[in-house]
Amino acid sequence: MKNNKYKILVLSDMKETMTNTIKSSVSLAKMIGGDIHFFYIKKATDVVDQESQLSAIRTINRSYLETGSDIQNKIASISKDFDIPISHSHAFGNIKSEITDYIKTNKPDVIILGKRKSKAISFIGDNITDFIIKNYDGTIMIASEENTLEPNKDLSLGVLNSSSKSFNSELFSSVLSHTQKPLKSFKITQPDVEVNFESDSKDKQTVDLVFDNGDNSIKSLSNYLTKSDVNLLCVDRNNESKTNIKNVINNVNVSLLISDDK
Repeated sequence: MKNNKYKILVLSDMKETMTNTIKSSVSLAKMIGGDIHFFYIKKATDVVDQESQLSAIRTINRSYLETGSDIQNKIASISKDFDIPISHSHAFGNIKSEITDYIKTNKPDVIILGKRKSKAISFIGDNITDFIIKNYDGTIMIASEENTLEPNKDLSLGVLNSSSKSFNSELFSSVLSHTQKPLKSFKITQPDVEVNFESDSKDKQTVDLVFDNGDNSIKSLSNYLTKSDVNLLCVDRNNESKTNIKNVINNVNVSLLISDDK
């Protein structure tokens, strides 16, 4: 059993998807026992234009305080509604460098990113999702805007291309314990290839489904997930290439829990 709480890092912009991303973060935190920290980074060039040095410093200081107040106002109601503390911080600078420094210093167990209408989060042209997948080997959650995980509500869980050893961690076990419906195990394979399913849990009834590998296999999977009310799909990074993971992220309209890459 993990002695300390899981450290959950939420990376989000300050747009309309922020609220849903934080709600999904709260839902995961309640399932696994986690502390949430919201981190927002803004490009310094978006704060100041070409001004004198003194004017630039004043502008940065004013904007920094306003941004902190804005974050606090948006987080406070969610924190109060679901009775969970949410810490936050923000920075002005190079987005990828600031994220890298935060990860090295704080060593989060889970990083949560939002996505908008089938497109992974992008901070003003910087594809942060790709960056995190390539550079962070811990658990990643991609929170769907369209299918938010609602805190304190039943979870319907699916797993993609997993085996009995996939997600063999305390974190996944904690998530699994909160699903009240049969676990749905999906496999994408070549036509006419025999598939051997292995149970992902001895305690949960498992429904096994196979999709033929092809151009539309992920879209077919996405349609099924939506129709069957699955709201969290677990993807094993060790069984999926980064290209396939990107395809799943871009085409599946439910939240994703991507396993660590260790």
